[in-house]
Amino acid sequence: ASISNIFIDQGATFTTTVTVTDANGDAVSLSGYSVAAQIRKTFLSSTATAFTATISNASSGEITISLSPTQTTALEAGRFVYDVVITASGGTKTRVVEGQVTVNPSVTR
Repeated sequence: ASISNIFIDQGATFTTTVTVTDANGDAVSLSGYSVAAQIRKTFLSSTATAFTATISNASSGEITISLSPTQTTALEAGRFVYDVVITASGGTKTRVVEGQVTVNPSVTR
């Protein structure tokens, strides 16, 4: 899995796009795959917030993950971890990106 750290502003809409590539840097076709992504306080946390995760362009290997303002408001300011996992039609799961999340506190409410 590639590592990509992200920053989320508390109380705001968060959206980012991830491109899945192979060892040569070429986009991987995600046709027939599904995707899931979660954010947790720690790797061992029993609770998680699920990103809305969609394959936004299968032929270009693009995945979009997002959180609503309600979801980001519910996250406490600080550090979290996240990952994005794709599942092939046969059930094989592959973690394609992971990293730390920094949730920046909101002033305007």
